[in-house]
Amino acid sequence: MITRTLSRAGAYAAFGLAIAAFGGAEANAQTLKLMTGPQGGVWVPMGGTFKAMFEKAVAGVTIQTLPGAGIANVKGVEESKADFGFGNSISTVDAINGNPPFEKKATNVCQIANLYPQYFQVVALADAKIGKVEDMKGKAIAVQTRGNTAEAISSDILKAHGLSYAAMSKVNYMASYNDAAALLKDGHAQIFTLGTTIPAASIMDLATARDITLVPVSDESVAAMKKINAGYVKGMIPANTYPKQDKDVPVIAYSAHFIASCKLPEAQVYSITKAMATNLGDLVAVNKAMAKVTVKDMAEDIGVPFHPGAAKYYKEVGALK
Repeated sequence: MITRTLSRAGAYAAFGLAIAAFGGAEANAQTLKLMTGPQGGVWVPMGGTFKAMFEKAVAGVTIQTLPGAGIANVKGVEESKADFGFGNSISTVDAINGNPPFEKKATNVCQIANLYPQYFQVVALADAKIGKVEDMKGKAIAVQTRGNTAEAISSDILKAHGLSYAAMSKVNYMASYNDAAALLKDGHAQIFTLGTTIPAASIMDLATARDITLVPVSDESVAAMKKINAGYVKGMIPANTYPKQDKDVPVIAYSAHFIASCKLPEAQVYSITKAMATNLGDLVAVNKAMAKVTVKDMAEDIGVPFHPGAAKYYKEVGALK
């Protein structure tokens, strides 16, 4: 009887330990939020790749991907509504400095890595006869919703050429690049703007249905844009990037990068940074613009403070002094 009682007590104890262990695992589980971008852009598939990569690198972490946009992502991380996000150098530096559209200096936004060049692309229907930015006056345009970096650049490029949204016949604020391209397909707009890699899937899709033109910028245009934001630089979309594009097209360019909350633990961000740096091939599979990116490129200083975890990794591998 005594032996049976002890055995039963031992079983209960073992069961209790199992429950405690399970409860402990649950308690240690953590969900981190990653803000991506609008549908039709490259940040959505890259976010999926990061999700798998980070969950493998950090035990007990689950990554939840959320839609977003360059400016909205910076605000989301700053306000602790998200833990990670994709950003654009021009708008994130504005946040760090407290420049519009940000109301105050961001103090919870830390740099993890530079990723690749972004191209601000102005796409017009060929029959709209738009050969330069000034020709956009009086036309219907599709831009992204407020909080998207490409929408802010759209406003800037019009301003740099003495125009504004008021000079357009209609301004459509679209939730995704695909929706904007659909407006041009149907003839409800003549122009749409976007900031992403090349070739952009939404432009390729539009080009299957309509003849299009990429609107170039001049050196004077680039200089005027740099007066608005020093982060703007001149980029080039090579000939044959899109159907019937037989010439190189100069455009406005800037850098895409990856940010995190400065509050995240150093060890956690160290592991995530290492995972990114040692698995660049996985990113190239969803974004060819990453093909030439090195760890040293990832560690380039763009004016956004590095998270201590990221800085620790880069210093270990000699990419950052």
